[in-house]
Amino acid sequence: MRTRTILSAFLVAVFAALAQAQSPPAKDGDAAEVKQAREARLAWWRDARFGMFIHWGPVSLKGTEISWSRANSNPACPNKGPIPVEVYDNLYKQFNPVKFDAKGWVGLAQSAGMKYMVLTAKHCDGFLLWDSKVDDYNIMHTPFKRDVCAELAKAAHDAGMKLSWYFSPMDWRDPDCRTANNAEFVKRMQGELTELLSNYGKIDILWFDHDGRSKPWDQQNTYALVRRLQPDIVINERLDKLGPWADFYTPEQRVGGFDDQTPWETCMTLGTQWAWKPNDKIKSLKQCVDILVRCAGGDGNLLLNVGPMPSGEIEPRQAEVLKQMGQWLAKHGASVYGTRGGPWMPGKWGAATQKGNTAFVHIIDPKLDTVTLPAIKKKIVGSSILTGGTATVKQTDQAIEISVPKADRQEIDTIVVLTLEG
Repeated sequence: MRTRTILSAFLVAVFAALAQAQSPPAKDGDAAEVKQAREARLAWWRDARFGMFIHWGPVSLKGTEISWSRANSNPACPNKGPIPVEVYDNLYKQFNPVKFDAKGWVGLAQSAGMKYMVLTAKHCDGFLLWDSKVDDYNIMHTPFKRDVCAELAKAAHDAGMKLSWYFSPMDWRDPDCRTANNAEFVKRMQGELTELLSNYGKIDILWFDHDGRSKPWDQQNTYALVRRLQPDIVINERLDKLGPWADFYTPEQRVGGFDDQTPWETCMTLGTQWAWKPNDKIKSLKQCVDILVRCAGGDGNLLLNVGPMPSGEIEPRQAEVLKQMGQWLAKHGASVYGTRGGPWMPGKWGAATQKGNTAFVHIIDPKLDTVTLPAIKKKIVGSSILTGGTATVKQTDQAIEISVPKADRQEIDTIVVLTLEG
């Protein structure tokens, strides 16, 4: 059982009362107003296109996957990992990431061209990366004894970086989760959320997660609590589903399909697992650019994950790829930031983005000398290559053909810029 103080119990009761006091979500008749408010919240997020996901905690000491490598102590939860509970749950006693540098993390994200950061403040294993008064299983009870969320929040706010929390509503360690005592668990969960959204200034995104099991999280009051504490926050769909409360959905470890009606964000690892793994296989610059371009071309965002090491450092191999991404975006970011997907669907050849009367055709396959695209009604009045060189563009009522000589094709991405009439 967890150690809780009388003060903690009092705070939980207060947090629960706050949650119950919130207004219910808008009704169907207010759909237009809900849509307008959602679009206003999402405007910056759509323009950003690229963010950093950070999965980190005491489990990094083992180099195994966060939460899922923990053995199961609750039959209502899905984890069946190899690390015994008594080992996993005591890793925090050894967790001392003395090389953690919040400014360094933010600086790396900025150098990668990322516009927002999402930290796993609480993953499914229940460990909290902040100074919590609701639950003692937190960073202040490690040898480190520093509030990671507070330091990252200050560094992000000082640098103008959008800051976001990942928060797991379920807790595989808590014996009350998904049991007859679940209501008491939910009060504590809402108390944790209140701390995260009250104590660290403006929070731009709340990234809920789910584990494929039941979701008895008092969704209506939980969402309302979040909106009261952070009215402009952007929220994903994993607390329940994409309905009147959430703003975007989240394909995982795959690029989402083309969807310019409902906002979405692909979350994907830079390596092969979410938490740090020794000798992990890291994606190349070309792979990362391909993923980002296909996300933007499908009208979605990319949240690319890093897993910091037990020391608090981001592994040099991961950092190097991120810096290369930033160098590429410094030259070609106009074809990603602030764009929308289309006007052509992504294909094996690559993807297209658009902004105003400009279309950017990203030719990912350098072996293609000609790309044939469906006809559009707008006349093409000019063309150039953002990556350098020349292109021949032929437009008919049946198709558009873009040809790039071999000498001007880029291994990473050849970007042809088309100017449309209107």
